[in-house]
Amino acid sequence: MIMNETLWKTSGHYDNYKENMYFTSVDEVTYCVKPMNCPGGVLVYKNKPHSYKEFPLRMAEYGLVYRYELSGVLHGLFRVRSFTQDDAHIYCMPDQIESEIIKLLDLTQTVYKKFGFEKVKMYLSTKPEKAIGDDRLWEKATDALKQALAKKGIAFDIDEGGGAFYGPKIDIIIEDAMGREWQCGTVQLDFFIPKNFDLEYIKSDQTRETPIMLHRVIYGSIERFLGILVEHYKGRFPFWIAPVQARILTITDEQKEYAQTVYDALFAKEIRVELDSSGDQISAQIRNAQVQQIPWMLVIGKKEQEAGTVTLRHLDGKQEFGIKVDALLERAKELNGF
Repeated sequence: MIMNETLWKTSGHYDNYKENMYFTSVDEVTYCVKPMNCPGGVLVYKNKPHSYKEFPLRMAEYGLVYRYELSGVLHGLFRVRSFTQDDAHIYCMPDQIESEIIKLLDLTQTVYKKFGFEKVKMYLSTKPEKAIGDDRLWEKATDALKQALAKKGIAFDIDEGGGAFYGPKIDIIIEDAMGREWQCGTVQLDFFIPKNFDLEYIKSDQTRETPIMLHRVIYGSIERFLGILVEHYKGRFPFWIAPVQARILTITDEQKEYAQTVYDALFAKEIRVELDSSGDQISAQIRNAQVQQIPWMLVIGKKEQEAGTVTLRHLDGKQEFGIKVDALLERAKELNGF
């Protein structure tokens, strides 16, 4: 979390991102609280020599970062000073750039579709005023991103000057149920940080070459993406996302023992299930589960206990009677997608 300032000077963050960083001094040496995961990822790469046979080399992490934001712009989960990025850094050779970008674009679209975000926009963000590296490499990197988008047949707009200081990027915008747009995913092409850190790989002819680096996030900020999901679904999550997927409700205490066996069967299959032990009337148990927007309410009375079944009650009030536990598990497996 805390790294010597020389690392951030080498990466270019010190000169180009300093106003968004936190600093601390230990034994008269200045350290930076990390605002990005990239330099740490570079150190992992430098830990040992690499061959072209390893490429593309993909390294991923859920990295916690800290960025200084003005207090006036902080907003719930959407704008914070500490958040977790689903970061990945891909090291590749020039002839692998296009295919890797296409794979990343496919991955982002697959993930967003799974969460129910069908409207996705792409922006190609170009060189900002504050940047490192020469124009020739910037042009080369920008063209590579354009070619990948064109090959996929993806329409995109240009965001002039919206790139990172170390490279152009594709910004991916999703639209929620209320028509609001959120920038989440990013695919960045970087020729500069690998050069700054003297990264190398051994080519087939035994010469050494600098790898090309791709940066990618899909959620962007895990915390922010959770906030987007809460508002997109208004807290009424699909079964596979819901923190609690099912709650077992009993009409009387006589069904508690059977309810426990149903709980054990669901829990064993990694269903996120709870057993209501409040002792409330069944109507109150149902109301509490509805308020908490739990997708499945599994109601058990004397009839269900004797038949070895449950009554499945949905949030909209629809009920399905006489469902065997095995059938319930199969449906849960299908809804969870595994």
